[in-house]
Amino acid sequence: MGFVLVVGPSGAGKDTLIRMARDSLAGEVGIVFAQRLVTRPPSADEDNAPIDADAFARAEAEGRFALSWRAHGLGYAVPKRLGRLARSGSVVVCNVSRRIVCEARSRFARTQVVEITAPPEVLAQRLAARARAEDGNLAARLARRGSVVPDLTIDNSGAPEVGAATFIDYLLRQGSSR
Repeated sequence: MGFVLVVGPSGAGKDTLIRMARDSLAGEVGIVFAQRLVTRPPSADEDNAPIDADAFARAEAEGRFALSWRAHGLGYAVPKRLGRLARSGSVVVCNVSRRIVCEARSRFARTQVVEITAPPEVLAQRLAARARAEDGNLAARLARRGSVVPDLTIDNSGAPEVGAATFIDYLLRQGSSR
């Protein structure tokens, strides 16, 4: 199938829905959940593999990433092996920045985009509740808008199980179209 890129504003619950889908689809052959490389340690909110800034810059220059981008003063990357899996027909699910979507769509055929969102007041409450220093200026984060046209939009303003069920169904349909 290819990449299923998950995008959306901070606080929308992207990592929560990805985690729920990963747990539910653990035995599903051909659906792979990417662990991103990020130039910061992992946290309870995000399952990433840490990489220091110098190693990130070297790997990026050497072309060892399928996708890479910078946001919020950090480097983010998807390992090259996941790009090979996407090209070979696996469904590779990854949380990415909207700014990398056009490049991903041009480099990887059959790239799909799932936008997870919620109303501004819900996003503001969630961001305030998690109180992560690296979130920076919450008003600025909430004011950002994306210009990506998604293949599916999930309103995750209610119980996460509802959004996760929609996301899981979508991934299963993508997997069956391989």
